[in-house]
This record gives sequence, structure tokens and C-alpha cells, in this order.
Amino acid sequence: NYAAGWALTGAKYRKGILAVAVLLNVGLLSVFKYLDFAMDNINSLFGMSVPLPGIVLPIGISFYTFQGMSYIIDVYRDRFMGTRNFAKLILYISFFPQLIAGPIIKYHDVAAMIDSRECTAEKTASGLRRFIIGLSKKLLLANTAGAVADQVFALDAGSLDIRIAWLGAVCYTLQIYFDFSGYSDMAVGLGKMFGFEFMQNFNYPYISKSVTEFWRRWHISLGSWFREYVYIPLGGNRVTVPRHLLNLLIVWFLTGLWHGASWNFVAWGLFYGVILITEKYFTGKILAKLPEAVQTLYTMILVMLGWVL
Repeated sequence: NYAAGWALTGAKYRKGILAVAVLLNVGLLSVFKYLDFAMDNINSLFGMSVPLPGIVLPIGISFYTFQGMSYIIDVYRDRFMGTRNFAKLILYISFFPQLIAGPIIKYHDVAAMIDSRECTAEKTASGLRRFIIGLSKKLLLANTAGAVADQVFALDAGSLDIRIAWLGAVCYTLQIYFDFSGYSDMAVGLGKMFGFEFMQNFNYPYISKSVTEFWRRWHISLGSWFREYVYIPLGGNRVTVPRHLLNLLIVWFLTGLWHGASWNFVAWGLFYGVILITEKYFTGKILAKLPEAVQTLYTMILVMLGWVL
């Protein structure tokens, strides 16, 4: 990525350099994260028994790969964004507070802060408070709800009745929010202690009145990354309706696959793609006329079913 950024500051072959750099990033991510998944599917499809490589997944690889690609894409768009200071790029990609759990930081959002930032007692105190809130979410709320969810999901399907099943779904819904938003709060707090202002990654997603609104409030940095580097370059919504539908499905297929190398994650991503298309083109206006409590209930039922998937 450093070499590609250096080369992109020149005038020749910029599209080719960008393409090679993106392919290398995606290729490395694919080998580490998706090779076993791909080989397992090939074995199943063709009745083969090729041994799986069993490559150990480097922790946080999805996050720092996306940040590396953010750097080269930003430099491609504006060659003056590139840096010849190797330490600056390393700091950006490997900044430990948000390295393994996000939020995903885009290079153009923090480039100026890396060069010039201010550490004050006030920011340190504010960051420490935010860190403590995040840690409390994780240890006191997420772990407690998760203990119940784990027991329910460990049951045989025949042992479940409707009450236990919904208890597990509700507890998992609480666990995944307080766990992930807690990590993000800790990262934002630690960043502030070092003088960095990171974007808010969660904004009360469970009060959303539609699934579209939910994804504006949940994992905001991931949605922003896909929108800026995938959805808009594909044409966004400034295309024909069939092409717009395809763009949405591509983005949500990739979103699901990014979360995990298995078909249930792909199904989860496409589940949201279909719902968002439905709200955009069919049910959005009808939903907006319903009482707010009904809108929130509708959203949360779909979100909980998605988490179980």
C-alpha cells in the first residue's frame, strides 16, 4: 500500500496501479479469510476431498485491509493525499485502539490529525469516560446477556419452545449491540486520549423506525466505507432501476461476506438487501404512515430474525 501510494502520486498508469493494489489487498484477505470456505464448497460441489489449508486468520485483518484500501483509493482520487512518510501510513493502518474491532477509519478523515493533533487533560478525561462506558457495556451488559443467549442457542431444536427461542433471540440482540458498541466506545475513547477524533459508530440503532434507518445508525463506519468505495463507484442510485437493484444486492452480498466466511453470513447480507429494496420501492411510504411504535416493532422483529440467521 505504501509503494502503491507512492506510485499513484505520479502521472502514468494510475488506474492500473490502483487495480493491482486493490487486487493484492483483496487477494490477501481472500487467502486468509476465505480460502478454506472456497475449498470446502468446491469439495462439496464436485465430491472432492482436497485438504483444507487451515490458515490461521490474523486478528483484525478485515478492518486493516479496508483501511489500506481506503488509503490507496484516496490517493488515487487526490494524489496530494499520498504520504512519503512510511511511519505515518503504518500509524494509520495499525493504530491499536480500533485495529481489531473498528470503527473503520478512512484515510482522508484522519490524515490531518496524524500530522497535527492536540492532547489535553480535558480530552484525556473525556476519552477515559468514554472508554469506561464501553468497557461497562461489554463486561456488565453484553457478557450477562450473552451467557443466556449461549445457553439457549446450545439447546437442541426439539428442546425449544416459543418463549425460550425468543428469549435467546432477545438476549443475543442485546449482547451483539452492547458488545460491538462497547468496543467502539473503547476505541473512540482511547483515540481521544491520543488526540484523535473518530467517527461515531453506533447511534441508538434499536430505536429505528425502519430497516433503512437501522443501517444508518448501526456500524456507521462500515456502511460509510461501502457507500463511498463500492456503492457510489458502481453508480449508486443515479442509474436505471434494475441497475440500482443490482448495486444494492452487490453491496449487501459483500457486506454479508465481509462479516464471515460462511453462507449464513451471505444469506444475512442478502436478507437485508432484499428488505432495503422492498422499503425503497414498495413499503416505505406505507410504513411511514403507521404509528411509531408499530414501525419500531416491525424493525426490531426483522433485526432480531437477522441476528439469529
